[in-house]
Amino acid sequence: MRRLRKVNAFAYGDRVTGSPLSPMLATTGELPVGADWSYEFKWDGVRVLALFGGGAPQLFARSGAVVTAAYPEIAGLQLPEGTLLDGEMVCFDADGRPSFTALAERMHVRDKNRAARLAVTLPATYLIFDLLYLDGIDYTGLPYLARRERLEELDLAGSCWMVPPSFGDGAATAAAARENRLEGVMAKRSDSVYLPGQRSPDWVKVKFDRTGDYVIGGWRPGARKLGGMLIGVPTPDGLAFRGRVGGGIGAAAEKELLSRLAPLATTDSPFAAGAVPREDAKGAHWVRPELVAEIRYGNQTPDRRLRFPRFLRLRDDKSPEECSDDA
Repeated sequence: MRRLRKVNAFAYGDRVTGSPLSPMLATTGELPVGADWSYEFKWDGVRVLALFGGGAPQLFARSGAVVTAAYPEIAGLQLPEGTLLDGEMVCFDADGRPSFTALAERMHVRDKNRAARLAVTLPATYLIFDLLYLDGIDYTGLPYLARRERLEELDLAGSCWMVPPSFGDGAATAAAARENRLEGVMAKRSDSVYLPGQRSPDWVKVKFDRTGDYVIGGWRPGARKLGGMLIGVPTPDGLAFRGRVGGGIGAAAEKELLSRLAPLATTDSPFAAGAVPREDAKGAHWVRPELVAEIRYGNQTPDRRLRFPRFLRLRDDKSPEECSDDA
């Protein structure tokens, strides 16, 4: 086991812009089983790191953006200087289930007065699942179970933050997650160290619905102004086409998408040459490939087009470079 070391509170390595480090990422797969694994519920929220430098924590999105102003209800969480937590910011609905629709009203707010009002009417909860540094001591090299044990010893139970449970039985955890209509399960090797910025097979996310994150490269009009989005994944030659998505785009989503796509308009297709079939490219409005959308779908055709795709949400916490068929 790597010896813990005391470090300066702001001298972490593996930085992304503005953030102490890039969070560790999971691979998508089937539920692994066995005594070597631990299991957590998968929450429908956004990843947030909390850094303590004296006083209220500074909060960072997965992208590295500072999001402290969006969640004033977390200001009361107090820990020693040089502590860094990893977790998920979630809004719960009236039935106590995570609601990304509700969270979407919170995650981009930067006006302090509006954020304070929303913290009362639409409170967020910080679900803390990992301890990376404590009082300037590096815990990332410790096994998962050791980090969890120390995290639970901190007794972080407040009105707007908590440490959700970890379990040893994968099948029972999945059954409980399905019963409570949660998004899925996170499986983590019990002896795994924390690897900042890496997508590791030591963490496996099991989604009950098949979903993926795809880059929007254009859109086409239809019965409504936005009839469907043209989506793909990055390759060295441009986006590889993954299909046209029209389902799941209600009036509110259409308005938001059009407002976000309009400033990205371009005359050139961002897709690889010949990637978009002529019938899909007809009448298309091309955009710079900067927006990421989460798509639910049935499966993929042999040429990797999505079957029965439906738009779920924009993923401002993900960059286009992070999108792939296996992410």
